[in-house]
Amino acid sequence: MHPWILLRGLTREAAHWGAFAEAFERALPGARVVAQDLPGNGLLHRAVSPVTVRGMVERCRAGLAERGLRPPFRVLAMSLGAMVATEWARVAPEELAGCVLINTSLRPFSPFYHRLRPRNYTALLRLAFGIKREEQVEQEVLRLTSNCVLRRQPVVPDWAEIRRQRPVSAANTLRQLGAAACYRAPEKAPLENMLLLASREDGLVHGQCSQAIANAWQVPVEFHPWAGHDLPLDDPRWVIEKVRDWTAADPRSL
Repeated sequence: MHPWILLRGLTREAAHWGAFAEAFERALPGARVVAQDLPGNGLLHRAVSPVTVRGMVERCRAGLAERGLRPPFRVLAMSLGAMVATEWARVAPEELAGCVLINTSLRPFSPFYHRLRPRNYTALLRLAFGIKREEQVEQEVLRLTSNCVLRRQPVVPDWAEIRRQRPVSAANTLRQLGAAACYRAPEKAPLENMLLLASREDGLVHGQCSQAIANAWQVPVEFHPWAGHDLPLDDPRWVIEKVRDWTAADPRSL
């Protein structure tokens, strides 16, 4: 079976998948799951983040090759990671057997105030330049990205420790923001075998962004009724079930 590559979003790393990665692998018998860090994050936090999504794709492909992994791959990616997956599908579609994109937004399909809801601008600036204590930062990140009260508190200490051990620099944060803001996706689907998953109650990125992409590309989209931006955290079982159903229904994804 083709390996599944998991890509996280802005300033987040492989460890932020938490228990989801293992649960995902268990639910798809025979699947190998590899959580890959984007440059500037995680184990690569000392690297300089590329200023373009295309640059992130090239570094990601090179990193997987260094780990001895060879395409074709399947990719499950969220937010900025989903932009990387989209560009990867555009420049090297032969390397991807399928993509699942979670809570992403793409130019030219949505206005800026849907791609990043204005009510979050102040909080994001405070995260980048104001709050310093790791626990406070991660508590605020969780408030912005999760709607599941039961899952909120247990992850904060773990996320704070991740931040202490592998901090993302302010410069890399700005590079990643700039790359995401400037990226322009292809107007036609870069890959035939794609699935979009989105949260109707995403407080960070409007759910309409995923609908707009699905309409333009003519690919399926599934909406979760209550989860926040971090859909794999809020309801991992739902994500896994949707991906499992999608792969079972389409033999090209095997």
